[in-house]
Formats: sequence, C-alpha cells, structure tokens
Amino acid sequence: MDSGPANNLRQSSIQLESGTGVAATDTKTNPAETTEGVLLDAFSEHQSLLFAVAYRMLGSAADAEDMLQETFIRWQNATKGEIESPKAFLVTIITRLCINHLQSARVKREAYFGQWLPEPLVTAPRQNPLISFEVDESLSLAFLLLLERLTPAERAVLLLREVFDYEYCEIASILDQTEPSCRQILRRARQHIKEVRPRFDATHEQREELLRKFNEASLQGDLAGLVALLSKEAVFYSDGGGKAPALPKPIYGVANISRGILEGLRKRVPKNLVRRFVEINGQPGLLSFLDGNPFSAFTIDVSEGRISHIYVITNPEKLKRLPPLASLSS
Repeated sequence: MDSGPANNLRQSSIQLESGTGVAATDTKTNPAETTEGVLLDAFSEHQSLLFAVAYRMLGSAADAEDMLQETFIRWQNATKGEIESPKAFLVTIITRLCINHLQSARVKREAYFGQWLPEPLVTAPRQNPLISFEVDESLSLAFLLLLERLTPAERAVLLLREVFDYEYCEIASILDQTEPSCRQILRRARQHIKEVRPRFDATHEQREELLRKFNEASLQGDLAGLVALLSKEAVFYSDGGGKAPALPKPIYGVANISRGILEGLRKRVPKNLVRRFVEINGQPGLLSFLDGNPFSAFTIDVSEGRISHIYVITNPEKLKRLPPLASLSS
C-alpha cells in the first residue's frame, strides 16, 4: 500500500535503520529512538488484528486503513505509563473509531447510488500484508452485507464476541458499557440476523466448480446452462456506485437473473476483458481486467448445491486495492 499506518511504519523503520538523529559511528542509545521503536513494534504486532476488526466493522479496506492511521496516531500520543495492555488499548481505540465512523457514514450509505456492497479483498493469493489474520465465513461478502442490518454497537458486540472471541467483561470495557448491557446488545443483534444469516453448506471445491460453470455458461451465452445453476430464490447484486456498469437494484428470480446477465454481457461489458480465478473474501471468486486494471470482482453464495446469491462489484473506487493482472498467474 502506498499510504496509511503501514507506510508510516515503513518510513519510521527506515529512519531507525538509517540512524536518524544518531551518527553512524555513535554506539549510544537514543532514548527517543528506543521509544519510537517500542511503539512501532507494539503496533506492528497487533496491526493485522486491528485491520481485521476495522474491515469487518466497516466493510471497506479504504476506511479500515483510515481507522488504522488514526489509531496509530493516538497510540503515538498516548501516555504509555498508563497502558497495561497495548492490545486492549489498540482494539478499544479502533473499535470506538469504527463506531463513530459508522454513525456518520450511515447518511452516506443511504445516499449511495444503487446497491452498496462491501469492498472486496483478494484473500488468496495473499498480497496485502494486512491480511495475515484468519480468513473465515465472517469475511464473506454475504456476512458483511448482513452486518448492515445492525446498529454500530450491535455490530461491534457481535463481531467481538462471535468472531474474535472476546469475553463480555472485555467487550464492556472496550465499549464503555456494562456486561448486562453488552449481553442485551448481542441478543438484539442475533435476533436481527437470525432468519437471514447465511448458511455455508457447500465446500470450497463445490463453490469453485459452480463458479467455473457459471462463468463458462455466461461467456457462451448459454441461457439454459445459467438457469440450471441458479436456485429458485437466487438474488443478483451489483455495485457500480454510479461510476461503472451495474444495476441500481437487486434482481430476483432465475429467469430474470439469467437474461439480465446475458444482456449485460452483450451491451455493457467490454469484450476484451481478461479473467482470473482468485479467492475473494475467503470464497472462490473471479476478477476481470481491462487493459491490465481491475474492472470487476465477482463471487457467489451457494445453497443446496445451487447458486443462491451473486455479487458483482464494478465501482472503481472499491477496486483500487485489488492486485493488478500482471501479479496474478494465468
């Protein structure tokens, strides 16, 4: 990445390695330099966890990196003598920052052109150094989209408890709430998503096979082939943000989706796209490239052996952090 705390860390590390503030032949320890090194080490140790929390909270790598940047600044300015646990302090700061951000971002989301989908992450092959945390179903686009049903506090409690396995006493401290209050917030969060929480009943290989068949049928204009792959309750979501080809509303139903995809490929999608199969948010996915640059990210959900949900992201702002074509094997 070109900016954010990772870049700050690299710059600070370069300064430390080059001996900024200390002559090359000076063997004395500079107290300020030592302190800076300790701060960098502590932040680096927990950086991937912080990104994991922030990305799941916000559904955006760009916003997660901004929260990391602000957390790093606050970490630098904090009085270290009062901090017993750097990890607890950092997770508390970034969680509260994300809650504040979500409260202000809700208005922007409501004004967003068309369907809003989370910013996709390529999780395999792993090229983003921040994606060193465990990749599980909580990273899927389906789960992240589901979190949009929750309030910021509900989202934080659900993630901290069910994804990151924090105790109620720890969550209460992070959110400045009581334990009974956190338990109540979690109950409400579970109720809000109980009926629509995705069930991952297909293996990675089954998903991959369905995705390949779907891609082949689409490229061949095989309407019957597409229909055979979709479940009766299938839903198609696309996010162009008003800046790229996409449909402003979801499409429901096998026939509508199949015809819509073939028509879209014929009328709106460039013919010279290059496609690569990758892992997107822990699930088999497909990236397409135009002149070597990401044009779209595509992934699916599977239920009872058929494709139940399709997610296509073409908003160029959400594709900036995806790897270029040259970095992926053919």
